[in-house]
Amino acid sequence: MSDKSVRALDPAQRERFADLMTEVAERRSKPAFAELFGFYAPRLKSYMLRLGAGDAEAEELVQDVMVTAWQKAGMYDRRQASVSTWLFRIARNRRIDVQRRQRRPELMTDDPQLSPAGVEAPDEAVSRGQMEGIVRERLQELPREQLVLVQAAFYDGLSHSEIAEAFNLPLGTVKSRIRLAFQRLKGDIEPQI
Repeated sequence: MSDKSVRALDPAQRERFADLMTEVAERRSKPAFAELFGFYAPRLKSYMLRLGAGDAEAEELVQDVMVTAWQKAGMYDRRQASVSTWLFRIARNRRIDVQRRQRRPELMTDDPQLSPAGVEAPDEAVSRGQMEGIVRERLQELPREQLVLVQAAFYDGLSHSEIAEAFNLPLGTVKSRIRLAFQRLKGDIEPQI
């Protein structure tokens, strides 16, 4: 899991890095953190590159891992793991998080399609309701062969070719009947507006 050069640390080096992490946790020691950063940052970057991260992404992940180490140094327990094991585990988890986010892009909170519809003004609601009533009445006045095709297109969401197949009609006939229905509806409704 960790870099080969880190695994080759002798026990004295491991103890030194554990002591440095304790200094960071207890005293927020910047010199101790700088030494940890200087040793581990290049190794973490190499590890990220081997995991498939690009150069810029690897740099960003290393920064994130080291900031996490600074902020959560108090959570490090030298009895549980070496500093290298702890840091490389954080790095691996960050890389997995990045890959998950790339597979499932975050939703844009300002996307208008995700916003609820605005409140309709009362006069607009009445007008829309009246128009819907007129359209429903006029639809019922269409010849049956036009009405069923318009319903298939708009209520069932079928394409013209799907309608042609479903009703066993030539495509041109389907298009003509729907166009004629629209012309008739338009002629009946426009005077009402």
